[in-house]
Amino acid sequence: MPNVIRSYVKTIDRLSDYVGLVAMYLIFLMVAVLLLDAVTRNVIDIPLHWCVEFAQFTLAAYYFMGGALTLKNDQHVRMDLFYEKLSVRGKAWLDLVTSACLLFYLVVLLLGSVSSLGYAIETGERRFSMWNPSMIPIKVLMVSCVVLMVLQAISIIFKQIAILRGDPFEPPASSTLTKILETSTRRAAEPT
Repeated sequence: MPNVIRSYVKTIDRLSDYVGLVAMYLIFLMVAVLLLDAVTRNVIDIPLHWCVEFAQFTLAAYYFMGGALTLKNDQHVRMDLFYEKLSVRGKAWLDLVTSACLLFYLVVLLLGSVSSLGYAIETGERRFSMWNPSMIPIKVLMVSCVVLMVLQAISIIFKQIAILRGDPFEPPASSTLTKILETSTRRAAEPT
């Protein structure tokens, strides 16, 4: 593969790692806000109406931001009825076909997201609630994360083509960020 494609894959993979790391820490923010809500509502009897909606926005940000990392690390849900029995080249072909389908879906999602963002900006869209927050920030985040997922899907396609050409990408050297993500993933997978 040309160096420009190798650089592209490396850059997008690293960006997905960093965005995924930020997403991982959003869970702590969400738990803190929900804890604040529980304490203020039940202990001191002062309900904070924004807490639950803020937690919902944080959860939406969490799964939007985690999408590209999930794609990069191949941690999405897959039915392994036939996949595990395939050769490396067979898996690469199947991954290439499914990545092309994924790319089509993500482009359609991106078009809808951009349209939704445009509507939110034109109308000053707000959530109908006591807090009445603007929807623009979460929609900007949605568009940004869908763009990152499109870029990550293209990166995956390049990786599969490299495997089919017999010139697979070398796994990156283990960075501190990769170690943090691997450790947290391993701990989450361990039975309690």
